[in-house]
Amino acid sequence: MASEPPPLDPVLLRSFLKVSETRSFTEAARQLGLQQSSVSQHVARLEKRVGRRLLARDTHEVRTTPDGDAILPLARQVLEASTRIERYLKGSTLRGRLRLGVSEDFAFTVLPDILAEFAMQHHAVDLELTVGLSGLLYEKYDAGDLDLIFVKRRKGDDRGEVAWRERLVWVGRPGTLLAEQPVVPLVLYPPPSITRIHAIDTLERAGRAWRITCTSDSLAGLRAATVAGLGVTAHSARLLPPGLVEVEPQEALPTLGSIEFVVVGGQSHQEAARALATSILSDTSRLLAATGRRSSGAP
Repeated sequence: MASEPPPLDPVLLRSFLKVSETRSFTEAARQLGLQQSSVSQHVARLEKRVGRRLLARDTHEVRTTPDGDAILPLARQVLEASTRIERYLKGSTLRGRLRLGVSEDFAFTVLPDILAEFAMQHHAVDLELTVGLSGLLYEKYDAGDLDLIFVKRRKGDDRGEVAWRERLVWVGRPGTLLAEQPVVPLVLYPPPSITRIHAIDTLERAGRAWRITCTSDSLAGLRAATVAGLGVTAHSARLLPPGLVEVEPQEALPTLGSIEFVVVGGQSHQEAARALATSILSDTSRLLAATGRRSSGAP
């Protein structure tokens, strides 16, 4: 009976993934803290092990071959599973109640997976999740009703660690025409929505007249109204819901700029809050990758 081949070495897979993501052996080596020669050897050993060429190299670029593209998602799954196993085996002595507030954007991304891993590792921590508008979550945090919040940064509030910066754009149904309309119709969340404030302030500074045609405290309501053509809304460029597109620049709407997504809390004596804040911030790359594949909203 033929013996099964040994499993693929995660070290080799990690080097392959990093080169695939960066399109550079030099940059991959820098991010992994290795010599470029080591990364090259890892990829060569992996290609020899699987008997396929996974990366095509020339003097101008590095790119994945069709075989390389095919195994990329599988390699990611292997490494993610390895990470989850390590986290579980490390165990945890943390216990108590942790109240987390998350804006609606992230409730529909990979965040549930991150929370599941946290709960598995810290099984003695009772996690309570509140999903809502970023502005309301700030109020609950300041009132002591939440221990940690993952939200958009509030204007004039410099608290929290930045997870990433995101471009805001005007979005509407395909074919939206606004250039000849004297008043911009808006579909918005109610106060104290961060994007609502940002949208109105931007129009006010540009001297554009506006009116609110629909207000809803749910993503489903805002999406339905916008898809129906009742108006446009300000939205994260990365998290566009299905059926909506960025309004063309020629429609003469002022640029919204960018906004920061931050984790507020976790600096106190509460160890569980610090641990979860670290988990969220360290998994930002997974969040960013997931938002390119899933639909979501931006409270």
